Amino acid sequence: MSSILIQGGRLIDPASGIDDLRDLLLRDGVVAAVDVPGSFATVPATEKIDATGCIVAPGLIDIHVHLREPGQTYKETIATGTRAAAAGGFTSVVAMPNTIPVNDSVASLEWMLDPARNPAVRLFAMPAATLGSLGEQLSDFEALAAAGALGFTDDGKPILDDRIMRAALVAAARLGLPISQHAEDPTMSHGAIMNAGPSHSTSACAATPPKPNPASSNATSLYCARSSASKSCAPTSTCNTSPQRSRSKRSARQSPKDCMSPARPPRTTSRSPTQISATSTQLQDEPAAALGTRPPGRNRRIARRHRRLHRHRPRPARETREGSRVRALSNGITGLETALGLALRILHREHGMPLSKVLALMSAEPAKLVKLANAGSLTAGKWADVVVFDAGAEWNFVASASLSKSKNTPFDGAPMLGRVKATIVGGNRAG
Repeated sequence: MSSILIQGGRLIDPASGIDDLRDLLLRDGVVAAVDVPGSFATVPATEKIDATGCIVAPGLIDIHVHLREPGQTYKETIATGTRAAAAGGFTSVVAMPNTIPVNDSVASLEWMLDPARNPAVRLFAMPAATLGSLGEQLSDFEALAAAGALGFTDDGKPILDDRIMRAALVAAARLGLPISQHAEDPTMSHGAIMNAGPSHSTSACAATPPKPNPASSNATSLYCARSSASKSCAPTSTCNTSPQRSRSKRSARQSPKDCMSPARPPRTTSRSPTQISATSTQLQDEPAAALGTRPPGRNRRIARRHRRLHRHRPRPARETREGSRVRALSNGITGLETALGLALRILHREHGMPLSKVLALMSAEPAKLVKLANAGSLTAGKWADVVVFDAGAEWNFVASASLSKSKNTPFDGAPMLGRVKATIVGGNRAG
């Protein structure tokens, strides 16, 4: 296999604590060595990358993407979605099960993970926790885990039945795999696309019913309570949370007293760069369809409370813009190509989050959550998955140039910070 020598860059590896000028040698698909500049001057390499003035970091990892294949290839395909991922600096993505048919069986999982799908980056999947994502009967966790599942989720359809949810937590705990639950109670939100708040009365979308804030906070608290009551110690993740008024923080501290494992189960929350940037106030000024997310954004500062950033939810513009009433519109925003640019501009530049922390949220932390032991770090022996980017480069996102099939985004023409120069997967350039 080829070897790549990346020279002169500022290497930031949150997992190992390195943040300094380092040269990085990749060989045979793994990290061969990391050393001070000039250490590999006499080492032959198939390709050399001059990273002077750039950041060299572990490849980004998104554990919550919607690739829409099979069944909805007019929205996205595995090939196009992962090409967009590579363009955004991502080297690993985890596909959600909301396909047609739902990814809830070994056959569907194997089909998705088949190299014939032509992914541009490493592709993994979280199959449905229940058959058809209907919340009525568990899928075969053991068989799916053996086939490569990294966890289980019904994605945007939270499991509301206590008996089913507890059974899912226990089954996942036996396998040491995480369960992910969407932080929204559909019996309260009724399909609303924005949170109730001061901006609602003056919003251009005031005619649409707002989602009551407890729809997210109650769902998060209930999920934590179920996790504790199950005594399963299963790693749990609550996705798309709005924890400003959530009781989940207190609940998550309460570890079950009688666990199947002596260790406290990790409980994490997440929010996407799109949702930390597109707040409900912006609905006054932006096309509501372009800002449709579940749940919608509320407050940028809450991103500091999360353990990871995600996600990509492609949807054609025609689905999000047709119709006069916002509540009839589908939610969905393309996000893989803007995730790093938004995170660096908003979290790092505007809110002072250290660059190493931003990168940890987008690499080391998600790798840890889904147990990708060889990803999320640039120590010797780990996968040769790397992103090289100019952290100071300012640019504007052009939706029409996106590699995703979806062009729906509120950030067409928006300023971004940090230009990806190279994405390397398994020691080879991706794209």
